[in-house]
Amino acid sequence: MSAYRFCRTDDIGLLVDALNRCWSPYVAGEPPMTPAAFKRSIRDLQVWCSSCMVAFSGPDPIGVLIGAKRASGTLVHRIAVHPDHLREGHGRHLLASLGSKLAILGPPRIVAEVPETLAPACGLFSASGYVQEAQLTDYVLERDEHEVREGSGDHDGRFVIPVTIDDLAANGLLGEYYPQVCWERSVETLTARKDEIAGLAVASDERIEACILYTRRGAGASAPTAEIVSLRSFIDDGGAHLTQLLSRLGTGTFRLPKVHPAEISRECLEGLGFRAAGGHRLYAARARAG
Repeated sequence: MSAYRFCRTDDIGLLVDALNRCWSPYVAGEPPMTPAAFKRSIRDLQVWCSSCMVAFSGPDPIGVLIGAKRASGTLVHRIAVHPDHLREGHGRHLLASLGSKLAILGPPRIVAEVPETLAPACGLFSASGYVQEAQLTDYVLERDEHEVREGSGDHDGRFVIPVTIDDLAANGLLGEYYPQVCWERSVETLTARKDEIAGLAVASDERIEACILYTRRGAGASAPTAEIVSLRSFIDDGGAHLTQLLSRLGTGTFRLPKVHPAEISRECLEGLGFRAAGGHRLYAARARAG
């Protein structure tokens, strides 16, 4: 006999166990979930335990849904059913239960960013009434010493300076005019992670004209891989400022995940040297009772 319930703030241990039992089998190589990592998702992504559900068979978790909530909507951050309990309707029941709750409490918009490699998950959302709104593309840039030397230097009275999230906010470059981006690179997440995000900007005497925000990945600050969390130009210069900023990151591999087509064009990114390397499907629905 199966049972389902929404969670509370004291259920973090249960949710961690459910994720490791139900989600981990589908993402080989991803580190196990820990209570510390789950609490970090609460801070960074606004995961709400009251928007999370667990399905049980007896005392054992056999399904889990992790929901993150903001004023703009709710994100189905994770949903998974244990491999031994597939095709029993648990995934659809979890989504329907969340939809019924949000139809009463709001917000009514529900979204999910599903890896395109997880075909069963894509099928679940489609079968549950979700509509694909966009394709989010993962991009990778690999830069060698020659490319770095070509793009470096200050030009035409404009300078490359360090910049922080607070600097951008103070200059009116965050907030309602921020481009449409994935949940994990939204203004809310950038603000929550501001102490671990580094940034550079091209500035004239009057304003910031382009900026890049990034986090280093690996053993230390000099690790050869970085994740770019924002890449923006505020003037039309054919990508010159962005090339200049990317050159200042040095050599290595740079990842820009889940790019919405409204955020920055494929043509611009390819012109900067990025290549597509997988992606996610953005699904959306409106909450409804029953």
